[in-house]
Amino acid sequence: QLTMISSKSVILKEKLESGLPGPENFEIISEDISLSIPENSILLSVLVISADPYLRSQLKSYGQTSVDQKMSGFIAGEVIQSKNPNWIVGDFLGRSGPFSTVQVVSEEELKHSWKLTGKVTKETISYGIGILGMPGSTAYGGLIDVLRPKQGETIFISAASGAVGSLVGLLAKNLYVCTVIGSCGGPQKCEIVTKELGFDHVIDYKLPENNTLEGLTAALKAVAPNGIDMYFENVGGIHFEAAMSNLKAGGRVAVCGCISDYNQATPPQLTIKNVMDLIYKAQRVEGFLSSRWLFNQEGNFHEDMFQWLTEGKVFAKECFYDGIENWPLAFRALFTGENIGKVVVRV
Repeated sequence: QLTMISSKSVILKEKLESGLPGPENFEIISEDISLSIPENSILLSVLVISADPYLRSQLKSYGQTSVDQKMSGFIAGEVIQSKNPNWIVGDFLGRSGPFSTVQVVSEEELKHSWKLTGKVTKETISYGIGILGMPGSTAYGGLIDVLRPKQGETIFISAASGAVGSLVGLLAKNLYVCTVIGSCGGPQKCEIVTKELGFDHVIDYKLPENNTLEGLTAALKAVAPNGIDMYFENVGGIHFEAAMSNLKAGGRVAVCGCISDYNQATPPQLTIKNVMDLIYKAQRVEGFLSSRWLFNQEGNFHEDMFQWLTEGKVFAKECFYDGIENWPLAFRALFTGENIGKVVVRV
């Protein structure tokens, strides 16, 4: 009878303060995991591992992951053994945990996992780290609770073809009938954003005329001559300043991320040039994390998003890499602009 099962993990091999991360920063190791698990725990076979921009900070000196430690982040998989009354073999779950292909999940850790059984199959388990996971809850909370759209308003979304931006656009369009403007880099992404995602306007920030603060501000003004009501910030830099200078009175900005600065040694910065505008126009800039919706402390994220998915109001754009060995390449693709939608590593 089998007593052990083999597991592979992604290990952080070398820190990187600035520049593009890649395979040289990581290593894949193998180990044997015991099949006899503690009371109230489960054994999880991980089927998909997420690559997300926020993990870039783990490679910096202040990142919590030390050299030779396992990388951690969002994963989804299938229960292959259970000693917990709330979970049975065959259940699907999503969680934040180590990038290991087989792992024991303790009773305490299960409290911070989300059940995906009935919402996904083995074929669609990637939804658990995407549309029904952290990116989905980021789009859901950021739009619905932070920006609080009114029907027919205008929203500008940076990184519009990414995992979060694409969902924000679909929700704004299909739930709130907003005029949706996206920004992304290159003709292929721009076509997807307008043709597939149904955005009203797209700005290609890689075109030389849009690649300066003045150019981007003018491009946004051209498609939103009366200004924008909301801006969903994923990028930082000139995008933030261009959005602020086009933001109407009563306008709102949800600050989700600043990927344009993640590979710099210094922390990202957003510059509010005109504080008097912020005051006299009663504008609001708010940062937020996805966890309160993801762990159901607020709202009804999993049920709502699953319903909208079933109704076709949202759908998942995904970009797949196969094998845990390719996680470092998938991670690098986030920063080179190779990915469209959610980057998923299939184990």
